[in-house]
Amino acid sequence: QVQLVESGGGLVQAGGSLRLSCAASGFAFRLNAMGWYRQAPGKQREWVADITSGGTTNYADPVKGRFTISRDNTKSMVYLQMNSLKPEDTAVYYCYTNLRGVRYLGQGTQVTVSS
Repeated sequence: QVQLVESGGGLVQAGGSLRLSCAASGFAFRLNAMGWYRQAPGKQREWVADITSGGTTNYADPVKGRFTISRDNTKSMVYLQMNSLKPEDTAVYYCYTNLRGVRYLGQGTQVTVSS
């Protein structure tokens, strides 16, 4: 079955960096686009970034220029490098993929940015 397992979250001061990882299994990873969502307390889930099977990337405006999504098809991993973090980046971050019309998300990893 499809499994997405995020890691790398934590507590960081504003201006700092974190690198999130997502280990994927149960599907043909190299053929699928992958992405990240986040959800802050009391707010709706927000799309952050995605990367196509060919490596084309897209970013939400609030993170453009600060976050970088990448993938390693040999390891079935997707990453989110987050630099210049701000308190408003505090959220649970979820890795996702879409398969046959179904969106799969991982369990999430907490990112907390202190001011």
